[in-house]
Amino acid sequence: MSADPTQVLAFETDCHIFDGCGFPAPGLHSFLFEPLVGDGTSNVYFDKTMLLALLGSVIIIGFFWAAFRKPAVVPGKLQMVAEAGYDFVRRGIVYETIGKKEGEKYVPLVVSLFFFVWMMNLWSIIPVAQFPVTAIISYPAGLAAIVYILWVSLTFKRHGFVGAFKNFTGYDKSLGPVLPLAMFIEFFSNLLVRPFTHAVRLFANMFAGHTLLLLFTIASWYLLNGIGIAYAGVSFIMVIIMTAFELFIQALQAYVFVLLTCTFIQGALAEHH
Repeated sequence: MSADPTQVLAFETDCHIFDGCGFPAPGLHSFLFEPLVGDGTSNVYFDKTMLLALLGSVIIIGFFWAAFRKPAVVPGKLQMVAEAGYDFVRRGIVYETIGKKEGEKYVPLVVSLFFFVWMMNLWSIIPVAQFPVTAIISYPAGLAAIVYILWVSLTFKRHGFVGAFKNFTGYDKSLGPVLPLAMFIEFFSNLLVRPFTHAVRLFANMFAGHTLLLLFTIASWYLLNGIGIAYAGVSFIMVIIMTAFELFIQALQAYVFVLLTCTFIQGALAEHH
């Protein structure tokens, strides 16, 4: 087995069933990586997840630049794919949630968020990379923070201080005696719980999905010994099934993340009644 417990992968261990060694189950160590540049004991370093995030950004920018640098009336295949993706987010998410008039100015942001999150998720099933960047909480938290700052600033800009306070607290004088309690719950839910769940929803799904993929992949290798080969085949089939399922979840989580983003923006722009 690898001497470094932070680098336990299925192909890095000689441990098999009936060899007298335990199952090298995935855990938190499966989400830790040695710095590629810098010292892990300091605050300045560059690791695999940062590299994947950087490469993902370059891939997305390069794709759209190549697709739209010379736009044609009759689009080629690359431009057609890019336009389909752009229109899906613009019409299917932004327009449907915020509306065409108000939402048009937010289309570039939402499109960028959608494809960035999707690309970061896709790294999980890409050979060599094989790790979803969004399974590290700091990345979803950073994206959620951007949305949170935009949402709060838009609310104050559109409604002013008093109007924003009513928006955040769900102020409704018809509630009578329970109004203070309702306002406290709404304030806590909107300003504290909402951004937290926005980040954790994406993180938790990708963390769980990657853990399951690791579990079945390592199990396929671990069982590859003696009679265990039959079970290894079943485990490998599960790897294929989970990979296909992850493809769906990766796109779905990108969709949910930007859908919630648009919901927040729409709430900030809506008039309080």
